[in-house]
Amino acid sequence: MNYDVIVVGAGSSGLMASVSAGEHGAKVLLLDKGDKLGRKLGISGGGRCNVTNAKEMDELIKNIPGNGRYLYSPLAVFNNRDIMAFFEALGIRLKEEDNGRMFPVSDKAKTVVDALVNKVRALGVDISVNSPVDKIIYENGSAVGVKLKSGKIIRAGAVIVAVGGKSVPQTGSTGDGYPWAEQAGHTIIDLFPTEVPLTSKEPFIRSKELQGLSLRSVSLSIWNAKGKKLIQHDGDMIFTHLGISGPIVLRCSQFVVKEMKQNSGKQVKATIDLSPDVSADEVYNQTLELCRNDSRKSIKNVLKGYFPEKLIPLLLEQAGLQEHVTYDNIPKQAWIELSKLSKAFPVMVNGTLSIEEAFVTGGGVNLKEIDPKSMQSKLMNNLYFCGEILDIHGYTGGYNITAAFTTGYNAGKHAAENKLT
Repeated sequence: MNYDVIVVGAGSSGLMASVSAGEHGAKVLLLDKGDKLGRKLGISGGGRCNVTNAKEMDELIKNIPGNGRYLYSPLAVFNNRDIMAFFEALGIRLKEEDNGRMFPVSDKAKTVVDALVNKVRALGVDISVNSPVDKIIYENGSAVGVKLKSGKIIRAGAVIVAVGGKSVPQTGSTGDGYPWAEQAGHTIIDLFPTEVPLTSKEPFIRSKELQGLSLRSVSLSIWNAKGKKLIQHDGDMIFTHLGISGPIVLRCSQFVVKEMKQNSGKQVKATIDLSPDVSADEVYNQTLELCRNDSRKSIKNVLKGYFPEKLIPLLLEQAGLQEHVTYDNIPKQAWIELSKLSKAFPVMVNGTLSIEEAFVTGGGVNLKEIDPKSMQSKLMNNLYFCGEILDIHGYTGGYNITAAFTTGYNAGKHAAENKLT
């Protein structure tokens, strides 16, 4: 059977592309190499599926630092409000949590995946799982179908590539689409891990003395080789056996990757502000007052209520303070150092976990070669790209999935309209 549109990849963008193409009247075939649809969607948001973010448009774009401005055109057609309305219409009630994150009231990603797949089926889209694609067939400057690894050839008026990047490969994202894009003449911007834990060879990381320590409401800054602050994020983080992780670390990770690339892989300095809401002088005065009020206790014990307990020995050591010292014997200069240290505790970072262990793939198909209004290739007729295969990446918090849904919707809409006119 010939199809109007073939969608390759049944993740967030592929499912939405199938819905959109089906809604716009196309005969659609959805192919996936796995045996299950929406696998990455099913584990997103900690298994709860953060379907989008409720922030206003400009704020939404700011939270997609990897070419977010490109999305103004797709979002003009299908934005975060449309995504919410889409799922509500499918019977998925949503709720807003911190920082605009939108989740299903059920707190189960499965309800979102099932609703999306049921919508695809209801539109008459043919679905073929366990159907890995070997290549896209190009003839006379146009995509005309696909060849499966089984050798079977399926022809279509348009092909939408929605196979994801290289992150979380257990969900099927293993970079299959990049060679297909290159065969069509596309440039692939160097791939890199983003939204990924950072690694460090600091002695306190190697010794695992801080492993498992969670820091709440702190601030993390990344610095370049010249001492200029590249980025700062406020929130929560955790020390691991390999380095640091948690929401604010993931958000800073792409800046570490880019800085290391610029400086031949040299280590990058990160600093943690344990008390973002107070100055170093205030830390000095507040901690000294605590010691004065409990002057017989050792400073190590007095500070337990002020700094994270696991971190105190390290802070004291780096400030040049003895743990057993009491208030009467506190050296002023060392206490000043302690206060400064608490505002900028240094962690030298030597890299990240691998791209496969990242939440998101940075880099991808060069956006200059893709029409933002239609998601169609500028180099090959009837070839469309959407989702994480594109050189677009955002922070965690519903931003990447928003990019996937909007690019998928636009690719499906234009592929259908193009074939039916």
